[in-house]
Amino acid sequence: MWAAAAAWLRPKWHRLPTPSDHVAERGISTVIPSRNGRQLLETQFPTLLNQVTDVGGELIVVDNGSHDGTADWLAREYPEVRVVWSGMPLSFARAVNRGIAAARYSHVCLLNNDMVLEPGFFTALWRAFEEVPDLFCATAQIRFPAGVRREETGKAVMAQSSPDDFPVRCDEPLPGEDLTWVLYGSGGCSLYDAGKLRALGNLDEAYEPAYVEDMDIGWRAWQQGWPSVYVAGAVVEHRHRATTSRYYSETELQRVLEINYLRFLVRAVDSPPLFRRLWREAVERQARAGRGPTPREAAELVFEGGRLVEVRWNEEAFLAVTDGSVAVFPGNGSGVLLMTVERLAAPSPDLLRRYEAVVVARERMSQNVVDLAVRRWPRATLWTARRDEPARRLHTT
Repeated sequence: MWAAAAAWLRPKWHRLPTPSDHVAERGISTVIPSRNGRQLLETQFPTLLNQVTDVGGELIVVDNGSHDGTADWLAREYPEVRVVWSGMPLSFARAVNRGIAAARYSHVCLLNNDMVLEPGFFTALWRAFEEVPDLFCATAQIRFPAGVRREETGKAVMAQSSPDDFPVRCDEPLPGEDLTWVLYGSGGCSLYDAGKLRALGNLDEAYEPAYVEDMDIGWRAWQQGWPSVYVAGAVVEHRHRATTSRYYSETELQRVLEINYLRFLVRAVDSPPLFRRLWREAVERQARAGRGPTPREAAELVFEGGRLVEVRWNEEAFLAVTDGSVAVFPGNGSGVLLMTVERLAAPSPDLLRRYEAVVVARERMSQNVVDLAVRRWPRATLWTARRDEPARRLHTT
């Protein structure tokens, strides 16, 4: 009952994204928000600066209320770095948006100051935009230091192992998997089409102090038919929560995550039936766990409404390819094979030699996967098969 009431009561202010008329020079503007992160930047810069130069672009550090001498150190040691300064700490979205506003190039990379890049990071992300039509976001593979449990991978899907799990998780990538569609790119290590990013209004500053703003922007891009993909060859090591853990306890961060997830449902999910289902599941899960907002706080979130956009691509359609049941494997041949399997696994070397790409889908090959494959490989012949069965040509209109 409450979920139905919430769907009916939430204000919905629709608007169409307006593509920017600004013609940006082709290149990458890397934006790093940093709050008292001078030591982290000192670790990050040796693996970062040469790569920025190699791909052509600029580095922008948003000095976010620091008092550790970050700005003076940058001016002395790295005068080529552009600094956007804020005298007081801003939320992640507000800090990043200041950097995006200053960016001069066609693509914007959002990078946390606790990410250490492996060689080829920008090259791999850039290549994704050359291979995937209408791409909004290319997101990196995230690794963790030795001995630290891998909490993120970059392959973000909307799925749960149990009803008590948070509804979005990171799946472990399969060997050879690359450019698989994902729900969104991590705001800490992703490359975005700057024009599309600005058309969507950049990151939504309603998310305080951090979390879920990257899922929000990725979701709204999918609503326009602009996908996000996981890029295996762009690798970062994440010194996890090196900034947020200094200012918030784990309990506080979990509460922020849960409240911002509800805010995301109100502000970004367009379909009333989908909103009702996700809201009900979230509130019931939070109640079982004993965390999340009070009923009054939840009601305030509902009445807060959101900046929804007019949806051009059905939400259930993109959820069907970003729920952890689909994986993409580049090959060396011609044509694209859409293969239904009982469980996700890497295709045989023979198939990868035979086809340009193999798309595997667990249990069934939905029309949504077919439609997205047609858009992604418009000139390729599509084939379909079940594992260990002969492929047949797929006739599409």
